[in-house]
Amino acid sequence: MIDPAVEDLLRELAPQVLGALVRRYGMFDACEDAVQEALLAASQKWPVDGLPDNPRGWLVTVGSHRLLDELRSESARRRREQAQWLATPQSALLGAPADADPAADRDDSLSLLFLCCHPALSAPSQIALTLRAVGGLSTEQIAAAFLVPQATMAQRISRAKASVQAAGATFAMPDVADRDARLRAVLQVLYLVFNEGYATTTGPDLTAPPLSNEAIRLTRWLRRLLPDDAEVAGLLALMLLTDARRPARTAADGGLVPLAEQDRSRWDTAMIAEGVALVSEALPRGNVGPYQLQAAIAAVHDEAATMAATDWPQILALYELLERVAPSPAVTMNRAVAVGHVIGPSSGLDLLATLDADPRMRDHHRLLATRAHLLEQSGDRAAAAAAFRAAAARATSLPERHHLLTRAAGLDEGRAPSPARVSETGGGSARYA
Repeated sequence: MIDPAVEDLLRELAPQVLGALVRRYGMFDACEDAVQEALLAASQKWPVDGLPDNPRGWLVTVGSHRLLDELRSESARRRREQAQWLATPQSALLGAPADADPAADRDDSLSLLFLCCHPALSAPSQIALTLRAVGGLSTEQIAAAFLVPQATMAQRISRAKASVQAAGATFAMPDVADRDARLRAVLQVLYLVFNEGYATTTGPDLTAPPLSNEAIRLTRWLRRLLPDDAEVAGLLALMLLTDARRPARTAADGGLVPLAEQDRSRWDTAMIAEGVALVSEALPRGNVGPYQLQAAIAAVHDEAATMAATDWPQILALYELLERVAPSPAVTMNRAVAVGHVIGPSSGLDLLATLDADPRMRDHHRLLATRAHLLEQSGDRAAAAAAFRAAAARATSLPERHHLLTRAAGLDEGRAPSPARVSETGGGSARYA
């Protein structure tokens, strides 16, 4: 097994090395394969021989050699190889790596991230390519995280690279007008990765911590590159404040523990403190965006000593602002929960009914579960149990399905309801805990 310190270093260097090769040679597809081979070689050699004096330069050199070897080995590419070879100064191939300039690292890494989140790609393809090219994860690791066969993930990554090439994407930072929109796509990809790790959509496990950890690591890295962007800080804060609860949200048998029933002494106080500091610093800058607002909501939850002590009026006010800044069915659904706490469950149900006509939400298990929660609060236990069962029938996560069926069974058996069991309203997607 590879030394964790070496693995961390390789992941840190992977985007820098790929950026250096793509900037030097173009051919994103071939460069990405060459970097993967260089990372594999390093993972085998460094634990035995020790770290080279310049690990990044070592990887760039090995990756360059692998790339050029590959070009040489294919006769169909011989013409391109010759042109590439002639265009590349020998000193660049044989001398010290020319990638030690910190400013170049910054530009290449950002360009690489923007390239992987190119608008020509679907969200799943953006995620896969980002984890592979920027995160330095192997195809096998990504496939395991998303519970798909390795061949399926390999095809997805291959198609993503082909789509980038077909779209004529260039390895360069977008212009100023396009950069903000592209950055929003980057943040969305990172948040999707985090959410898949925090609440997996399929499979037997409630969470996939490696995915959440990777999303946090990449967002920390992005924040180092863009320290003045308040939304980047907001996203990092949101991830930290949400992930801080992870130790308490899974029971010993792997089952889901709702927010109201969690042992808050198990929450990670260091992560909460860091998240609160980040969002407190970002909010006063103005131009408050959706990630900052969601982080603020998460902070209110995390700073409450108990569920009963939660400042629901403040959460409702934040959701009302979030709905103006970034309206979405998920935000409305979470606002309905806050309305239920502040005004009453019938008002929450009325708001929830506005989503019934939305084809994106009307059959979603979390909308049904939220309705069940509000029905339970209102005292309509039979309707709540039916809604919980309907939600369970649509849930793809086994722990979630089990939790929903348990709730329905409890109502059928006449157990006393637990107040506010369901919804942690942490942001764009409703969760149970």
